[in-house]
Amino acid sequence: MKWHAQQFSARLLDWFALHGRRNLPWQRNPTAYRVWVSEVMLQQTQVATVIPYYERFIARFPDVESLASAPLDEVLHLWTGLGYYARARNLHACAQAIVANHRGDFPPNLEILMALPGIGRSTAGAILALSSGQRQPILDGNVKRVLARVFGIAGNPGSSTVSAALWAQSDACTPAANVAEYTQAIMDLGATVCTRSRPACVMCPLNAGCVAAVEGRQAELPGRRLRRFRPSREATLLIAQSGGHGSIAVFLERRPASGLWGGLWSPPQFASAREALDWCRKELGEACSEFRVLPPIDHAFTHFDLRLNPLSVRCQPTTEVRDGDDRLWYPIETPPRIGLPQPIRQLFERLREQQGLG
Repeated sequence: MKWHAQQFSARLLDWFALHGRRNLPWQRNPTAYRVWVSEVMLQQTQVATVIPYYERFIARFPDVESLASAPLDEVLHLWTGLGYYARARNLHACAQAIVANHRGDFPPNLEILMALPGIGRSTAGAILALSSGQRQPILDGNVKRVLARVFGIAGNPGSSTVSAALWAQSDACTPAANVAEYTQAIMDLGATVCTRSRPACVMCPLNAGCVAAVEGRQAELPGRRLRRFRPSREATLLIAQSGGHGSIAVFLERRPASGLWGGLWSPPQFASAREALDWCRKELGEACSEFRVLPPIDHAFTHFDLRLNPLSVRCQPTTEVRDGDDRLWYPIETPPRIGLPQPIRQLFERLREQQGLG
């Protein structure tokens, strides 16, 4: 027995009526704006992690106009810890485009939505389906997994051929009615039952006709990308401090918009401790005391591992070293609302606890 698309949809909707999630923050008053923010946050991030970030974000930016008019630094500040910061930069740019070009209204057209910064086909479909019930298929990670397993669609989902097959299956299964419920249902099934590892097949409403469950191919489907060698990088992180007890400030630079931690603020990085100290003397002023090596910071990115070796130096800045568009002195005790990478924020929290360090 294999499920036809209509049978699949009907079974899924019946399951959702009994077991679906209905109290997520973005399900309350699901406007296009609220759905959009949640969909962007949920990209490669678990629901439990997203909820507190979403609630803080919506409290500060309740509509697209407030987001568009906010400084990017404040947007990045509220995003700190969620990772994949290009999402936050695109969110801000998209809000500005919607206000400038669409009078603050999300366009009800898939192609126009997809032309906006950071909105791909699946995100655009989810916005339209969940906020207005427009019949649009979606294909996020959870949906790919469900469809690949139930219908036996093998191969790397990132390849054009397999992706096209999954999109075609998603479109075939999306019903004409109850689209919002169906869209939430298939995402919920993937998130709570048809999970990546140890799927709860005995609890799945589709297991009787699921190719993966019937043939024991849950681990094989969906297919995987070939594993590549995972490189590692190492750098010295210069923690240049000024001031005294209770008023310590650390020198930060804004990182380039593209690349690692794009647009966020961070202490400067160098290839070696000697290079960091030479730069400090030339740019900030002579050290007031011996430098101190702090415990290393290990951080895993999507494609590589990074080890940062913090080098703490107390210095007396020259009068020319002032705050600007791309540099500032960050007061540890009264931190401004700017975007910091999560490992840097955690480092500053430790410095705050150990005021005499340096």
